[in-house]
Amino acid sequence: MTKRYPKFIILAAVIALAISGLLYFIHYLIFRDVHHIFIYMLGDLAFLPLEVFLVVIVIERILSRREKQAVRQKLNMIVGAFFSEVGSRLLHDLLAAFYNRREISRQFAVNQNWKPTDFRKATAFAYALEETPDCLKIDLEALRTFFNQRRPFLVGLLANPHILEYENFTDLLWAIFHLAEELEARSSVKGLPQSDLEHLAGDIKRLYGHLAAQWLAYTEHLKADYPYLFSLVLRTHPFQEQPSPTVS
Repeated sequence: MTKRYPKFIILAAVIALAISGLLYFIHYLIFRDVHHIFIYMLGDLAFLPLEVFLVVIVIERILSRREKQAVRQKLNMIVGAFFSEVGSRLLHDLLAAFYNRREISRQFAVNQNWKPTDFRKATAFAYALEETPDCLKIDLEALRTFFNQRRPFLVGLLANPHILEYENFTDLLWAIFHLAEELEARSSVKGLPQSDLEHLAGDIKRLYGHLAAQWLAYTEHLKADYPYLFSLVLRTHPFQEQPSPTVS
């Protein structure tokens, strides 16, 4: 299929060429110097590739990088609000349902000395969670109520166009909405058969893997750019024996 350009682009090109030709013609009428005209024309044409390189590639990339950094900063603010409203509570409450919670806590026990390699190792562990949680150790009714209370906030996150560009965080939101809808679809979450509990356990495991991975990414961002917030996270995260906001 032949690519069609908008009419205004074609019209603008024709007008630009006509104006350029007219100006060159006026220059010739005044100075009668074709040699001078072609010297400057060739000089401008010789500089054109370099100008295109500087404007289109170098400057455009610098501006694009700054724009992406600004968007990333805004996204991290949104992610921070998410963990304040929803994520931190889920990290704490769901951890107790895992039989290997001590190993999970050991892998995610972020401290001041962590390096990027430590965050990458912990993130890989989060996405590869194998242990299935025990739903009998979770108050499913309280979890369902919690999701219902936070639904307006979660739906508001989806309304942010930048969130959809953050694929990993979007996957986390989908995992949360899926579990919330599973719980809401049941008239009661008490006395569920073992097969249904195992199904919910799989949803919880998937959610926790995404949740922990995003928490690690957010914590790494705080360590690099906001050490005062990172200090608070170090004192309050659930992967330690006695989390407390009090500085001791």
